[in-house]
Amino acid sequence: MSEESSKRDYRDTVFLPKTDFPMKAGLPAKEPGILARWEDERLYQKLRESRAGREKFILHDGPPYANGNIHIGHALNKVLKDAVVRTQSLLGKDAPYVPGWDCHGLPIEWKVEEKYRKKKLNKDEVPAREFRAECREYAAEWVDVQREQFKRLGVAGEWDKPYLTMAPDAEAGIVTELLKFAETGQLYRGAKPVMWSPVEKTALAEAEVEYEDITSTQIDVAFEIVECPNVPELVGAHAVIWTTTPWTIPVNQALSYGPEIDYVIAEELDDSAERTGRKFLVATDLYESFRQRMQIDGKRERSFATLEFVFGGALEGTLCRHPMHHLGGFYAEPRPMLPGDFVTTDSGTGLVHMAPDHGEDDFDLCKAHGLNPKFVVDADGRYREDWEWLPRTDERSGSVINPKFNAPDGPICSDLREAGALLSASADYEHSYPHSWRSKAKVIYRCTPQWFVPMDKPKEHIFPKTREEKRWEDEGGPHNDAGPISDHPTLRETAMAEIEKTRFVPAKGKNRIGSMVQGKPDWVLSRQRAWGVPITLFVDRKTGEYLVDAAVNARIIEAVHAEGVDGWCEENAAAILGPDYNPDDYEMIADILDVWFDSGCTHAFVLESDNWPDLQSPADLYLEGSDQHRGWFQSSLVESCATRGKAPYKAVLTHGFTMAADGRKMSKSLGNTIDPLKVMEEYGADIIRLWALSVDYTEDHRIGPEILKGVADQYRKLRNTFRYMLGALEGFDEAERVDVSDMPELERYMLSLLGALDAKMRRAVDDFDFNTYTRALVDFMNEDLSAFFFDIRKDRLYCDAPDGLERRAYRTVLDTLFHALIRYAAPVLVFTAEEIWGTRYPEGGSVHLLALQDVPDAEADAARWDSLRALRERVTEAIEPLRREKTIRSGLEAEVTVPASAVPEGFSAADLAELFITGTVTLGDGASITVAKTTDAKCGRCWRLLPEVTEDGDLCGRCETVVAEMDGAA
Repeated sequence: MSEESSKRDYRDTVFLPKTDFPMKAGLPAKEPGILARWEDERLYQKLRESRAGREKFILHDGPPYANGNIHIGHALNKVLKDAVVRTQSLLGKDAPYVPGWDCHGLPIEWKVEEKYRKKKLNKDEVPAREFRAECREYAAEWVDVQREQFKRLGVAGEWDKPYLTMAPDAEAGIVTELLKFAETGQLYRGAKPVMWSPVEKTALAEAEVEYEDITSTQIDVAFEIVECPNVPELVGAHAVIWTTTPWTIPVNQALSYGPEIDYVIAEELDDSAERTGRKFLVATDLYESFRQRMQIDGKRERSFATLEFVFGGALEGTLCRHPMHHLGGFYAEPRPMLPGDFVTTDSGTGLVHMAPDHGEDDFDLCKAHGLNPKFVVDADGRYREDWEWLPRTDERSGSVINPKFNAPDGPICSDLREAGALLSASADYEHSYPHSWRSKAKVIYRCTPQWFVPMDKPKEHIFPKTREEKRWEDEGGPHNDAGPISDHPTLRETAMAEIEKTRFVPAKGKNRIGSMVQGKPDWVLSRQRAWGVPITLFVDRKTGEYLVDAAVNARIIEAVHAEGVDGWCEENAAAILGPDYNPDDYEMIADILDVWFDSGCTHAFVLESDNWPDLQSPADLYLEGSDQHRGWFQSSLVESCATRGKAPYKAVLTHGFTMAADGRKMSKSLGNTIDPLKVMEEYGADIIRLWALSVDYTEDHRIGPEILKGVADQYRKLRNTFRYMLGALEGFDEAERVDVSDMPELERYMLSLLGALDAKMRRAVDDFDFNTYTRALVDFMNEDLSAFFFDIRKDRLYCDAPDGLERRAYRTVLDTLFHALIRYAAPVLVFTAEEIWGTRYPEGGSVHLLALQDVPDAEADAARWDSLRALRERVTEAIEPLRREKTIRSGLEAEVTVPASAVPEGFSAADLAELFITGTVTLGDGASITVAKTTDAKCGRCWRLLPEVTEDGDLCGRCETVVAEMDGAA
């Protein structure tokens, strides 16, 4: 070879990857343009058309409240839903997505009221129609805002036609469902204690309540025993109760004892240890803690002498008198001591004061003994004006949730102390207490007339029996895990049986919702607010029964269809009732429905509606946060079981909550919130999606600035891997394709890995396991491709002849990999995948119209290759010290000796040098790996150092042949 040729620059003869796909993503600027193109091209509609007639998969969207910008929890939720829909579509299914919004209820009404409060106006003075119109306008504004924010996340769906619970069709649908309850006798009006917000002046559902730790006043109060048939010596003694809600003492009607509990009579001692004659009755097991609480004006503990023990059952028939008996009237009535199986010796005194207005156990026990609620606390949490003690007109009156009202020096404790009944009072009791999750104010149990759905009322089959129900009858009746279900199952039994049939992801969700439904009290449907769907019932003023008339119900539904909730009004009463009924004879219910009833009906007015013909019921999947076991999952289940006898879903998926990077709950006050809108401004939506689909959503998970930086770095690696593939495949056509049987073993091994990945990805789709799905994709692209396959084969790509079998085989596998990986990536990186696909196929339509393809069958000895890759890692580790010392600049300069015993069968020394990317490899007899710098010269084109190259800059045999062919062609 001449000296002139040895100095030639061969860079123009190397086949380097070529692509216009930029390394820098620029997602914040690029993604909105892709979104606009999707809208212009009607991509979602095209997808529906392409999947028409295929097997359906229906994910039913749980409606978020339309009242503010989206937060990171919204982002996670919507991305998960979008991933479900897109991956099911990848499987070739018809998976439509109709988003929805919950538009009624306190979240919106509260915001509208804030406007009035700021102007010092009373919203109750505003006409109801006008107020509701403002609520509707407020909700509509936020629907539009959130819609654009969800779309910006890359969530595809029927955004031009979502469902809104405030749409007249939806409101009429909700009324239709309510009237089904009425027609089948599954509604009753009753007075029970319910959780009530004095601030919001309405009953609350369990799902609207959160628990916070607070410090309360705890008091011990003495009730004088005036009659005790079984233990006469107790007359004159005092039964002691302990409570952390002093405000309930003014409504006390009884005391409860444990029939199986042992009690002790303790007599107070004075400073001289003499008996004072004042005796107290407390549980024996709680005597010591009671004694420690007893103080005299906070100065010292009282001393006691124990006299005798009393078995709880002996307290039957005992009567006490209220400490404020001197007020007369209600307080002069004797207070019976009643047996209660809920009384324990865990804390307190073993005696519980009963206020049926303000406790579930209290209500049930007192009602069983003829003691009824007095309804003395008004909606704002204050006592009635005509109440004997602390009326709202009293200068000492106040809200019962006001700490000052309940304080040791507050009016209740002060009056009890003056009456000689307050034995102890301290504002130091720490415990968990329910609060409204909207106003953050404490709630109370308050007995008011409400509308309920009974959970335990046996009912006939309302709808035609299914084949399964008929089979149950043939086999002796339906069963669930709790045992046989009665011939006429209760709503609770039906719901529990349906839970058993439902798939829960994760599986622990079944136990969670099951325990909640098992212990669920009768469902309180009514709310005393303005913005919501009315309880469209006419109640006979004489009998108290609600009217059930199919013709009247049809007119009710028609009125709501025509005017929305405004159609239920006094002005329309006569027309709705028709000629057979006198409006003066009926009360037109003014309460509205619990918003959980609204959302619980969505399966009826969305999935079964002609408005969205692509949908069907039951849904394949409901997906929400884990708090919805007591919310939407449960209300939907109970509503559907009551009206259809079955669950509205086949599967339920729940995700955990997003926490700050340090594991704490996100809070604006702590400054640790992550705003998804700002993340999209800085990084782009694909980064949020990659984060959301990488975390283990089944548990609580974290996000923070450093976490997002890590996700962005992961994204860059994925993007660059696709960029390499685009460049490496430049100009690839079918004529270049190589059959699998003709491929080198490495290519066949990579196709076998792709086959394993494909199976893993499909399983992950079936399991809704996006953590596994995304991580499997990332690991494959980073570890199997970039760090292994691409690294090894770049020499073949750059330097082999274009028509060489090895290069063609490599490019064939690259093409197969590209088509599989771009499809896997599309549900995760929706914008980037579209950009990648469009770069390779500018006229190829959208990547999101594609379905998964079968990957080629290729067999490879996985264990053999695993062993080789492990050896390759050892070689790399052995070379690294020489690189750090700059003895060599790359593995191509290394002469490596490896133990022959460590080399899998069938790999030659030349194979190993290519796979390890080293100069040469020698098989040795020892057990260690040795590395030395080669003395071979470097090829001027491929830069490999080989014995056949006599001088640096000369060409190896392969490169000489390729260059000669290129020169000849030129």
